[in-house]
This record gives sequence, C-alpha cells and structure tokens, in this order.
Amino acid sequence: MKAIRRFTVRTVLPEPLQPLEELVLNLRWSWHPETLELFQSVDPELWEATRHDPMRLLGEVSAERLDALTGDRRFLRALGDAVEELREYVTAPRWYQGLSDVPAAIAYFSPEYGIAAALPQYSGGLGILAGDHLKTASDLGVPIIGVGLLYRHGYFSQSLSAEGWQQEHYPPIDPDGLPLTLLREQDGTPVRVAVGLPDGDRLNAQVWIASVGRVPLLLLDSNVEENSPASRDVTDRLYGGGTDHRLLQEMLLGIGGVRAIRQFCRVTGHAAPEVFHTNEGHAGFLGLERIREYIDEQGLTLDEALEAARGGTVFTTHTPVPAGIDRFPRELIKKYFGTDNEASSIPSERILALGAETYEEGDPDVFNMAVMGMRLAQRVNGVSVLHGAVSREMFGGLWPGFDTEEVPIGSITNGVHAETWVAPEMVDLARRQLTGVVEDGEGWDAVARVPEAEIWRIRRTLRERLVLDARRRLRESWLQRGASDAELTWIDDVLDPDVLTFGFARRVPSYKRLTLMLRDPERLKSILLDPERPVQIIIAGKAHPADEGGKRLIQDIVRFTDDPAVRHRIVFLPDYDMALGQSLVQGCDVWMNNPLRPLEACGTSGMKAALNGGLNLSIRDGWWDEWFDGNNGWAIPSADRAADPDRRDDVEANALYELIEDHVAALFYDRTTDGQPRRWLEMVKHTLTTLGPKVLAGRMLRDYVRDLYAPAAVSGRLLAADEHVAAKSVAAWKLRVAKLWPGVTVEHVESSGAAQSPQLGGTLTVRATVELGGLEPSDVAVEVAYGRVGETDTLVDPSYVELTQVENIEGGRLRYAGDVTLDRAGAFGYSVRVVPKHELFASRAEMGLVALPPAPTGMTNGDLR
Repeated sequence: MKAIRRFTVRTVLPEPLQPLEELVLNLRWSWHPETLELFQSVDPELWEATRHDPMRLLGEVSAERLDALTGDRRFLRALGDAVEELREYVTAPRWYQGLSDVPAAIAYFSPEYGIAAALPQYSGGLGILAGDHLKTASDLGVPIIGVGLLYRHGYFSQSLSAEGWQQEHYPPIDPDGLPLTLLREQDGTPVRVAVGLPDGDRLNAQVWIASVGRVPLLLLDSNVEENSPASRDVTDRLYGGGTDHRLLQEMLLGIGGVRAIRQFCRVTGHAAPEVFHTNEGHAGFLGLERIREYIDEQGLTLDEALEAARGGTVFTTHTPVPAGIDRFPRELIKKYFGTDNEASSIPSERILALGAETYEEGDPDVFNMAVMGMRLAQRVNGVSVLHGAVSREMFGGLWPGFDTEEVPIGSITNGVHAETWVAPEMVDLARRQLTGVVEDGEGWDAVARVPEAEIWRIRRTLRERLVLDARRRLRESWLQRGASDAELTWIDDVLDPDVLTFGFARRVPSYKRLTLMLRDPERLKSILLDPERPVQIIIAGKAHPADEGGKRLIQDIVRFTDDPAVRHRIVFLPDYDMALGQSLVQGCDVWMNNPLRPLEACGTSGMKAALNGGLNLSIRDGWWDEWFDGNNGWAIPSADRAADPDRRDDVEANALYELIEDHVAALFYDRTTDGQPRRWLEMVKHTLTTLGPKVLAGRMLRDYVRDLYAPAAVSGRLLAADEHVAAKSVAAWKLRVAKLWPGVTVEHVESSGAAQSPQLGGTLTVRATVELGGLEPSDVAVEVAYGRVGETDTLVDPSYVELTQVENIEGGRLRYAGDVTLDRAGAFGYSVRVVPKHELFASRAEMGLVALPPAPTGMTNGDLR
C-alpha cells in the first residue's frame, strides 16, 4: 500500500549535539572541508550511504551512535570549534565591508540555484553559476539576497532504459527534509506573498530560506492550502509544464520575488536592496513589480517609475541562442496583465511594448522576456567577451542606428567557486605551498615552485577516485537497465587509473554536439584502444524532457559505449548532477568541449577542471576564446564559415581526432625516466599560473561590484533623491526628446585642414550644420565618428569626438566644429551624428535615437573616404 502523504520527521538531537543543526542549516558546509569532515565522523559508513547529505545523515543515524557522541570529548570540541568558526564567518567584516559608496544590499534573481547536490534546485550551467555567485558573495561579504523558486520535484532524475533511452523521474522533495527554514512572523505564522491573477484569483506562496553562508536565499513555494490544486503545482518542476505554467512560474519569481524580499526585510530587519540583478529573462517581471511599487506607493507616473526602476537594475543575459529565451504569445500576456490584476496601474499595452521584438526579423506576435529585461535595466552584460559581442549583434535592433560595437551590452566573464569545485588534495597543496591563493586569490606565480612529482601524485589520486566513482555509478545504471549482478563482473575492469582520461559533461541541446566524437566511430575506437597511448572518456549529460532530439543523441552515445569492444574505455554515466560534476572536473586529465561556435555563452566546467590541474581541449568559444594562450591546452579549429553543417562537423571532428592522437595523448605518454610526463606537467603549471587568477568567481564578483552594482546604486540614489526629483526630470526630458527627435537633422558636413595627400599625425577640421527641431543644444551631443573604413566604406571600430557649437545660423540651425587627428594609416573615413545627451545616461545609445547625415557628403580631400 502506498502512502497518501509523505513528510520528513526531523531528528531531535541530544542537547550537547544540538549545534549540529545550526551547522546543517547553513549550506556553507557544502564548501567547507572541516565541517564535512565533522559530519563524516558522526558515522562514516552512513555518511557514504547518504551520499554526503547531512540532513539525511542526522535523520538516519542511530540513537546509540548519538548517545556515544554526547560523551566523545574530541567530537564535542570539534563541534564547538566548527560552530564558533561559522558564527565568526557570517558576522565578521570581509572584503566588501572595506569599500565605500556601494549598495547596502543587492537582490539577485535566478530561476535555479546549484548550491549542493542535497538541494536539487538546478538543471545546469545557469543554476551552477548562480550558486557560485551566492557562495562567493558570502565569502567576500557582498550583501546579496538571492531569490528563486522551490521546486517540489526539482529538475528530474535521469536513468536509462535497456535500449539506452533517457527516462525521467521526479522524486518528491519535502522541504522539511532539506536544509531550509520557513520565513515566519514574530508570532510563528508563516509569511505569505501573493500575485494577482485574472478574475480576482491569487497565486499564494510561502517563503523558504536557505542560508548560503551569510547570504539568504529566498525560495518561493506555491504548495500552500490557500491555493487551488492547479496553483499548488506552479512550483512543481524546474522548466516543466506548458506555456501558461511557465508564465505563472516567472510571474511568481519576478513579482512574488520582490514581495518576498519586502517581507523578508520587514521581518528580519535586513537592509533593503538598492540594486536588483536579473539573472536571465526568467525573472524579468521583477521590473514590473518595482514600477508598480513606485506608482501605487510613491505616486510616480509610469514613465517616472520606469526611470526610477531602471537606474538600479542590472540584467545579465546567459544565452547566445534565441531558442534559449522565453517568449510568450502576446495574447497570453494580455490575459494575465489585463485590468483586473495587481499590475493594473500599468496599461497592458505598455507592458506588451516592453517585450516587443521591434527589430528586423522580430516576431510581432510574441513577448520576449530577455528584451523586456534589457529595456527595464540600465546596465546589461553577457558572460564572456565573445558572448558580449554575440549579444550586441543579437539584440542590436533594440538600439537602431548605432553600430554593433556601441550597443550597450558589456560583458563580465563568469568564474567558478574554487572551494566548491577544487579537490581537497589540491586545496591542501595550495594552502601548504601557495600562500594567499585560497583565501585571497593571489600568489599564483608560486605554482612554479611546486614540485612536479607532488602534482603528478595528486593527479593520479584524483583520477583513481573518478574511476572508482564511475564504476559504482555505471553498475547502478546497468542494474536499473535490467542487468543482473552476475552479468556485470566486467565493470570491475572498466577504466584504468593510469590511462589518459577525458571528461565531457553538459546539457544536451544539439549545438553542444554530444556525438561529434562519434563522427568516425572506427577512428574513435582506434584512439580508445591504442596499445601504446590509450585514451578513456567519461561522458554525462541530460536532455530536456521535451527534447526528443537530445534524447536520441544520448541514445547514440550509449549504444556506442555499450559495445563490449570499447566499454572499458568509454562510459556514459546518467543523472548528471553536482556530485558527479565535482568528481569529473577533479579527476579528468582533459576537459573536452566542442560546441558550435559561437553558441556557448561561457562554459565554466573547463575552468573547474583547470583549477584541479586538468587541461582543456575545446572549440574557441565562450571563456576559452578569451583565455586560450597556446600553452594552457588545445584549441579545436572551428570551421564556422562552412555553409554545410555536415561538412563543418566532419572538419571539426577530424581536427579533434588529430589533436587527441598527435598532441594530447603524445604529450601525456611522453615520460621521463622517473615516469612523469614532464612537458605535460609544465602545461599544468602554466595553466594554474595563468588561469588561476582569472577563472575564480572572486574575480567575477569583484567585477560585478565595481562595474555594475556600485554604479547602479549611485544611479538609483540620484534618481530617488528628494522625492525622486531626478527620476521625474529625466522622464519628462525623455518624453520631450522623443517627441521632437524627428525634427533633428544633420544638414551639411564638410572638412578642411588636411593636405592633398593626408599624412599620419595630420589634423582634419570637421564642421557640421545641424537642425535640432526645437531641442536645446544641451540636450544633444554632436559627434564625429572616424577611423579605418572597410571595402564598403563602413567605419571599423570608430573613435568619437564631440564637436563644439561655434555659431548660430539663420533659421534656428547651429554649426558645430572640431578637430580629428589622423591617427592611423590606410583607408580613413569619418561621419557625423547627433545623439541625445543626459548626465544620468549610462550610454549614449540609451534611448536608441541617433540622427545621421542623409547621404555621404563631399569631402575637401579626395583621398579621404
């Protein structure tokens, strides 16, 4: 008989052991080795059986063992030290507390968070990045409040059928069995937030708190009695359900999330956020809620509220793939944002305009969440330099008339939280020999002094641990597929701790090309089975439950790995999660990545492998395009100019095979008399020295604080000061500029001052006659753009100089002039433009308005184009 309800009964610990609960309920244990060692000492066998989940450990440990621990002085002393250290960690000033003019708090919204395998609220890279962001904020003392949803079934657990087809399972998750606490009023009543729905309905949610070190993560849960059965299921699964379901999730995340923050700050006294960071478009509705607050609670107009909200908002886009962006039918947005919901102070047509794809090739019938996120944020960034460039191209239509390079989307390259992803052995080595690397992220040059024999010994230990973990997981998978123990004796010899080991793990959309390595199966077999230089590959990955194509790719790879001829050299491990990810990045010698360039936004798994002494073999995409230097791994040549996709795959697969055979394997097995691959270890040292300071999430978060959070806080304060006088002023100014802009024209441009044969270092005087159409000269900047030109006379990477008003001309026209230095040889050109100018702008392109000359004008010097 099945139970009709499932719940978790928490252990009542003896009084001397009650500090264990404080340790368990703060997820810092997930990246703090000393606390993990303490949990392990509670019951080492049970610790392994519960897969290092301290909540399960304390729920299943025997009363006899607990009684024994109450009399164990050594354990109690270690417990007291751990609790005291945690309390000091969450309260003492850290890096951020030494800064000035920074936000009192930052709200960080994400649909998923990868904190620990024991809190399964993530699917892949976006969530893992969000988890690393919060952990690093805790380490640096950055006052972030995280906001997400609590999914009662997480993403999904993956297994394989006998035929190798992905199967999804959704095990129930009881919050009482997770390291969470419920946000309650002082009298113990659970706090509720609600989002208005059509026809007077309400979507209610309670708020769970996950303590991520010193960072509170608020997780909204719609499974409450006040809701209808359908509304209870809104937070059932991550990225599950149909279009309406996803929209409700995103309304709860954005609108309900802001309300949850307000309640959390009221109940706890936490500082209110000055900056709101939208991690991808899923949480974009938070901007609507903030606008509603300004209108309903502070009496601003819609346009004033929009300016007040934008100034303190940061938006990060994480995908260069249009299919990765949530887009809803406009009619569905009208349904949920009509006049009878709680955003009624914002007309639905204005809401629809925020998400409209008003650019060439945009779809007029959809509402784009990323587009709305960008329109509601004054600062926007991608997650690598290449991704920033791709995003400027992808979304450039939102700023028509501006060159792609000027589209106001910057970039901050992702980083990884080393304490989560680096093996304890590597951390111990760093603490012993690299003073400052672990705590401060400095001193990486000292890697050169680390004995190579020590690195090689640790690498062998980590590879062996990965092999043993892979065998265990592979056995479990085959048993799930219907095999018997008697049929699985071969698994004892799967993989070899002394063989060159590749790791390949990721989500399985088609552009990540899980099966590129199978392009020539016989050649792959020869690489795996080479008698002198064998290779082994460990693969993992999940396809979205609705992605039949991705599931077929998994089945293709599984069928290959099932072949008795190669199954000891290549394995597919199902149920890719954080625990498996840690095992892979720590144990593999080479991290392989072969996406279709430039469709990988960043791809941080290779960073984690590098910090563990692994090397990268990757297409130059995401972060690898930025930081590959020829000595820290290998770049797979990209045939991204090939028109035929099959031809492209053939070329890149052949390049992959050649690199493995002639370079990677050759270097790994090139041993000195002491059995060490000296040149390989030199590359490992170089990788640690050069990539170590760059790939850390501490570098990433410092960049966010300096480049985005602090400027956003300054903008927000300026706009809010004196009852929002600046927000009111800039809103009125923008309305006036937008209304009069059609009358702004560049009537005439001329130049003089260069010789008949212009020479490098010469000066060109540019004059322009401009009609401002009723605007004031202080409303605009008249600029000359100049620099090298291409074959079509398009300026390439131009520079800009603002011209000076020199005289008024009859009819209200103005003349501007300025000098341009001929600072580069070759084909040179210039043009003039007029753009709106305001002291509170973060970019000249902010309004997307520009006036250009109607046609190329004649020039004084014929050699200048």
